Amino acid sequence: MFGRFFCGWLCPFGAWQQFVGYLGKRGLKAAEKIARNRPHPGQKIKYGVLLFLLAAASADLLQWLFRSAHQTPVIFWFWLITGTVLLSLLYRWKLMELRKDLFFFCASIVLVGTLLDLLFPHSRWLAASLQSGLLDPIALMHRSINMALLPLLDAPLQILTDSPRVYPGAFFIGALFVLFTLLCLRIPRFYCRFICPLGALFGLLSRWSIWRIGKKDVPCKNCLQCERDCEGACRPTQTIQSNECVLCLNCLNQCGHGVMSYQLQSCAAGEVASPDLTRRQVVTAITAGFITVPMLRLTGKAGANWNPAVVRPPGALAETDFLSRCIKCGQCMRICPTNVIHPASFESGIEGLWTPVLDFRTGTSGCQHNCVACSQICPTAAIRPLTVAERTGQGPFSDQGPIRIGTAFLDRGRCLPWAMDTPCIVCQENCPVSPKAIFTREVLQPVRDGRKTIKKMEGNLIVLDASDMLPNKYNTGDYLCRIPGSDPIPILANTNDSITLAPGGDRSTSDYSGQSATIYIRLQQPYVDPSRCIGCGVCEHECPVQGRRAIRVTAENETRNKAHKLTLS
Repeated sequence: MFGRFFCGWLCPFGAWQQFVGYLGKRGLKAAEKIARNRPHPGQKIKYGVLLFLLAAASADLLQWLFRSAHQTPVIFWFWLITGTVLLSLLYRWKLMELRKDLFFFCASIVLVGTLLDLLFPHSRWLAASLQSGLLDPIALMHRSINMALLPLLDAPLQILTDSPRVYPGAFFIGALFVLFTLLCLRIPRFYCRFICPLGALFGLLSRWSIWRIGKKDVPCKNCLQCERDCEGACRPTQTIQSNECVLCLNCLNQCGHGVMSYQLQSCAAGEVASPDLTRRQVVTAITAGFITVPMLRLTGKAGANWNPAVVRPPGALAETDFLSRCIKCGQCMRICPTNVIHPASFESGIEGLWTPVLDFRTGTSGCQHNCVACSQICPTAAIRPLTVAERTGQGPFSDQGPIRIGTAFLDRGRCLPWAMDTPCIVCQENCPVSPKAIFTREVLQPVRDGRKTIKKMEGNLIVLDASDMLPNKYNTGDYLCRIPGSDPIPILANTNDSITLAPGGDRSTSDYSGQSATIYIRLQQPYVDPSRCIGCGVCEHECPVQGRRAIRVTAENETRNKAHKLTLS
């Protein structure tokens, strides 16, 4: 009804670009401003981007139509007849200029697709992926502010959060935003004019707008003042490109002769209602969109070759469905109270760029067991809404159990009790589920150089021949000493050449001189029960081993995909 009203009046990224463009034009002469607002052939790029993204996302719809052809023929023929009648009416009313070659091209895709789907129903030639969020201005603005600008500004003040937020990959997100901002200093609304697919969609629809900018049927003095601050570079002085007009209304404000108007009639000087796209450009963009996603899926990242390091937030759909919904807006990352949801790089392939993944090393804790914030804010239900009862497996969901986002695995080569004879039960202590998914088994291990020769023994005091011990090294309660004829006894204290044992028993009747005493350490070695682990990552976050943690969570056994199940039931 109004043309690109959203672009000029509602889009936050458009408003930001217009402000920056205003700063870039200050001090310029009128001729220089007019030169910056001339139409550019590159403004057609955004329409190619739009066609590419729509084709990449449309495979699910086409596949549904193909399947309906031989599963539910009534639905298929209903939509086919409805679409044919609608296109015929649009063509008859001259509301749409359909080229025969483009019509036959689209029809051939449908026919070939139907044939392939009938012959090879289990093929993967059709695959959909929603990639519009990479360039959508709303998602881009959310992502840039939440992942880069706010954390950068709030880090020294800590007004919005009690600890600085960390987002791996934030540099590239912020750099892209800064780049588009700086380009606006030279070319006003650079992103809107050349890249924005949403602006391209509204530009295509604007040909049917009721109200539009244009000239009245009165003489124009060609003063060019209307082009001085034209934000859309739509050439209002001549044949106006209505699909590029963002309704900034600057031309109405600058025109001192009452020529420009926001009116029901078409522009008196004529108008271009749609972009001048060639057949080759349209065919190339659509074909590339259809082919790209199946080619990306050849890597198997969404199937058999899935990356177990990609742990999605609780409530995330199965990977293919998730990639068909996520717009990469970053709202789940911003609302996460523990800052463990981060934008992905290429862990799940190019399709998964900037989609949410969990990194348990950063943030203030793991994914809290009773938190469902990300599932409540996701605008597309790529992370479906959860209740606390469903997340924790309580109440009506007690039969299905808690939502699992992965499973923790121990690296015994890095675990302190397993590899370094160092007592540690941090992971077991912090496991939030009940009964705990991490349990321990106690073992006694002789310490290195722990075999000592006894010089004499006086009650609970053992005096040794050597004096090479570090004072108070063995008084932590984790060390025991075994003397001949007794079980290991806890050590209370030690000096460089003596050990004090816990009281108990009569040890004065024996002569231990020249015999050996062995020092042991009591270790509680952790184990993970995969049937109880929910993959919350608290253990990984709290693990004291720096760098690569000794216990790490992967996506195995996640609830969202039964094929990733570990246990038998």
